[in-house]
Amino acid sequence: MVFLRTSEKAGSCFIRTDQLDGETDWKPKVAVSCTQRLPALGDLFSISAYVYAQKPQLDIHSFEGTFTREDCDPPVHESLSIENTLWASTIVASGTVIGVVIYTGKETRSVMNTSNPKNKVGLLDLELNQLTKALFGALVALSVVMVTLQGFAGPWYRNLFRFLLLLSYIIPISLRVNLDMGKAAYGWMIMKDENIPGTVVRTSTIPEELGRLVYLLTDKTGTLTQNEMVFKRLHLGTVSYGADTMDEIQSHLRNPYSQMQPPAGGQAASTTPPRKAQSTAPKVRKSVSSRVHEAVKAIALCHNVTPVYEPRAGAPTEAEDAEADQDFSDGNRTYQAASPDEVALVQWTESVGLTLVSRDLASMQLRSPSGQLLTFSVLQTFPFTSESKRMGIIVRDESTAEITFYMKGADVAMASIVQYNDWLEEECGNMAREGLRTLVVAKRALTEEQYQDFESRYSQAKLSIHDRALKVAAVVESLEREMELLCLTGVEDQLQADVRPTLEMLRNAGIKIWMLTGDKLETATCIAKSSHLVSRTQDIHIFRPVTNRGEAHLELNAFRRKHDCALVISGDSLEVCLKFYEHELVELACQCPAVVCCRCSPTQKAHIVKLLQQHTGRRTCAIGDGGNDVSMIQMADCGIGIEGKEGRQAALAADFSIAQFKHVGRLLMVHGRSSYKRSAALGQFVMHRGLIISTMQAVFSSVFYFASVPLYQGFLMVGYATLYTMFPVFSLVLDQDVKPEMAMLYPELYKDLTKGRSLSFKTFLVWVLVSVYQGGILMYGALLLFESEFVHVVAISFTALILTELLMVALTVRTWHWLMVVAEVLSLGCYVASLAFLNEYFDVAFITSATFVWKVSAVTAVSCLPLYALKHLKRKLAPPSYSKLSS
Repeated sequence: MVFLRTSEKAGSCFIRTDQLDGETDWKPKVAVSCTQRLPALGDLFSISAYVYAQKPQLDIHSFEGTFTREDCDPPVHESLSIENTLWASTIVASGTVIGVVIYTGKETRSVMNTSNPKNKVGLLDLELNQLTKALFGALVALSVVMVTLQGFAGPWYRNLFRFLLLLSYIIPISLRVNLDMGKAAYGWMIMKDENIPGTVVRTSTIPEELGRLVYLLTDKTGTLTQNEMVFKRLHLGTVSYGADTMDEIQSHLRNPYSQMQPPAGGQAASTTPPRKAQSTAPKVRKSVSSRVHEAVKAIALCHNVTPVYEPRAGAPTEAEDAEADQDFSDGNRTYQAASPDEVALVQWTESVGLTLVSRDLASMQLRSPSGQLLTFSVLQTFPFTSESKRMGIIVRDESTAEITFYMKGADVAMASIVQYNDWLEEECGNMAREGLRTLVVAKRALTEEQYQDFESRYSQAKLSIHDRALKVAAVVESLEREMELLCLTGVEDQLQADVRPTLEMLRNAGIKIWMLTGDKLETATCIAKSSHLVSRTQDIHIFRPVTNRGEAHLELNAFRRKHDCALVISGDSLEVCLKFYEHELVELACQCPAVVCCRCSPTQKAHIVKLLQQHTGRRTCAIGDGGNDVSMIQMADCGIGIEGKEGRQAALAADFSIAQFKHVGRLLMVHGRSSYKRSAALGQFVMHRGLIISTMQAVFSSVFYFASVPLYQGFLMVGYATLYTMFPVFSLVLDQDVKPEMAMLYPELYKDLTKGRSLSFKTFLVWVLVSVYQGGILMYGALLLFESEFVHVVAISFTALILTELLMVALTVRTWHWLMVVAEVLSLGCYVASLAFLNEYFDVAFITSATFVWKVSAVTAVSCLPLYALKHLKRKLAPPSYSKLSS
């Protein structure tokens, strides 16, 4: 809605947009001045006015419109910008706001930036579906071959359907049931893991996806960082103050302010002695106390921070005109600003003794270490923009009438503005290597005549219709000359616990990490360095802002010449490049070791995930903690939400939710890897179980002139798929090739999984050959060893089949679990016990004889021993990557 009026005296309020763009800092919004100046709230309903607004669009960072009041003579026209809007899903910090709603329902920015969830199917399921289709083709082909070899005798189509039924075990009907039970078991193991407490599995269909990831797309704010800024360093060129020497700054500040008299007749002028007077002061005092005082004062004044006070319980509401020092208690004051960096700076000046106690559009007050209030008039404010990379403010000291222009900004923007900056570049580099976000602070004293001349030119530029922004920037730049360099500040955006080792682990595992954030370019670049998302040996290529096809082409060519460097690109430039050079940009970005996309809207985040899926075909994972990450999480093949300070919206929309980013490492390296390898083994074993009995049926039919007669009937077929073999086969979900500690210590093991070697057409073909060999041996062995009755063939072959399945499970297992042993013994015991009740299928006298035992043992040995020998040789000649670690 368009912001018309607020209960705040300043005519402005602060909102938070964390559910839109992930930024948790407070952004200032300004009411339309025409309606804010109305005497009473009810007067809003007595005026005649209308709002012209642009059509609904995705961009949450811009807005154009006009507000026109018609009942004035002449009519009042005011331009509307993003500062005059309040989007849905934002939070107002304090006070009451009144506005006119212009977008509702699906036209709101929050709804337009939210995508519909998709039904996620794991890559393993897709691969098994392809293999199942191949098995169905094999079933039809084998049935046709059997009928053909039969010579199409009699009603051949009836025989064809009989063979389709007899050989239907080729189709692994129980595969889906086993896999779903396995997925449920994996989810239970994840949630019971004490090393990742608070982890919740919300989708039980894709745990194997955690073991196949190639791209991890992560949010920044609240995911990699805590979004809590801490002031770490103040550098004055010749002296540097760190966290352990802040008490020295406090002592230096007390000296000038202790000489101040209570404000009577402007005697506080001594706080800032004239420059000539300073030159006569002792050199040591000037180089320390005076410079520290000027630096801290500049930091305390040059910002857009507003202190907000919570009303005391039972306090009168008409206390707004009371004395300032009666209202400004430290206990209930909080700071609101458009950037957490500024809040950190103001909180630091408070900690050293210079406190911001009040702020409105026209003035601000500071409280000195001695308790006096210093009042400053705010003449002009120049907000921070991504183009200028700096912000400035012009203030007048009410006690001395001195006018000062303060400015702070990035070193690249300030280096050409300030004087005597020979130490600036080196110290900025030193702080950046420590992971600190640096700001250069400078000032320039203005005379009254200089300011009046600037103010007239500035006002004239703001009234321009054409090229207003360029003209305003040119006027401001006329002030930004020969400024005095005061200090360099270093602020740390604290990372989440163990972010650096976790990112290092993921990188060693072959996972490429992309950071998608709605934050500013400078902030995103700094976090990429401090979190070691970009290693110290890698260069960073910052993609210049582009607005058309020609600029995009030139910048892509420049980027193409870079090698082994991380890419940093803004959302606007990304949009232009994707419009004209989508394939080229994605291809180049995928070759980078890391990518940082800043100023991304929620829709852009989801679009980037979709592009990676389409262009690479690799599995993607998105992780975030805010409502602005929901679209990205739902679009990715695997979505992980973090339950953090921004609520549970992302966690509830994700497939998995975790408590901290560091848990991603164990979730992927241990549980993801194990889930994939276990499901691959389980799926192929279930197929093997059906293929081997179908091979025996085919051999049996071919021996008896391709007769469509079943080899096993009734309870034998039911028992084979359930009671006799289900538990040992399903116990493979407990198997592990290496210990969890080893999987975490050697993340390189994860790389092998992305190649899909655990389940492929090659491994499938191996299992088919094993099934055909074992099925043929079991059937031909039984036919060779039986003496007179057909039931002996059934007894020998079926018993050998059960033993073979149990031994094959034992051959496949890499680490024994006690439940596996129980499953093997229990299944064998159930089969032996059931023989007493299967008189119609077996000859009791025969199965209790020694002849039966040695014949079954011989057939089973021939079917299994060669495979054991081959496995032993393979381990000796071509051991797997984990073999040394599993010992």
